[in-house]
Amino acid sequence: MRKKANPKILKDIYNRLFRYFGPRNWWPGETPFEVIVGAILTQNTAWANVEKAIQNLKEEGLMLPEKLFHLRQERLASLIRPAGYFNIKSQRLKSFLAFLFSSYQGRLNKMFRSETVILREELLKVKGIGPETADSILLYAGGKLTFVVDAYTRRIFSRYGLIDGKASYHQIQTIFYQNLPHQVQLFNEYHALLVELGKTICRKKPNCPACPLKTECLKIF
Repeated sequence: MRKKANPKILKDIYNRLFRYFGPRNWWPGETPFEVIVGAILTQNTAWANVEKAIQNLKEEGLMLPEKLFHLRQERLASLIRPAGYFNIKSQRLKSFLAFLFSSYQGRLNKMFRSETVILREELLKVKGIGPETADSILLYAGGKLTFVVDAYTRRIFSRYGLIDGKASYHQIQTIFYQNLPHQVQLFNEYHALLVELGKTICRKKPNCPACPLKTECLKIF
């Protein structure tokens, strides 16, 4: 049965997850640019693979916007090979860098001074950047107030009976906007906790007995 999302339910979910997993300190990255690169590379792959690709870039001294901007795409693709779909992802990185340099002279601090709504629309026009990646860049690299919705969020909230399985990205995101205090750190931690639950317990084949959330909605499993 569908439950109606409200502040009490969302707070309860957050508190249970935080007690169970503790702070996630997400997104891992030494600089905002590294976070952005990670957000683009993590599409359709495990984070462990992204870490290998990022390490390759670091070892070559290339984890800077101007370095990657001037790097040949073929070379970039070879370095990020561990992340999978390396030809496509090298194109996406290059598309983002082209946007960054054409619109903001290659300066992330200047880019993040833009209003969140405007910058989000600009990012969504960059080839290969969809809502999830755009919001990850805004929240985790820019400290902007936005909530990231991913496959884990959709899976957990549909199993918990808070959304329809066919709900749109915007509809799911609106649940968090309407029912949580508008705090960047809260949005950051909440999404990271949902990711941890989705990766470890609420998988495609869920381990319901281990779940820190109420499990009556999962009896179909």
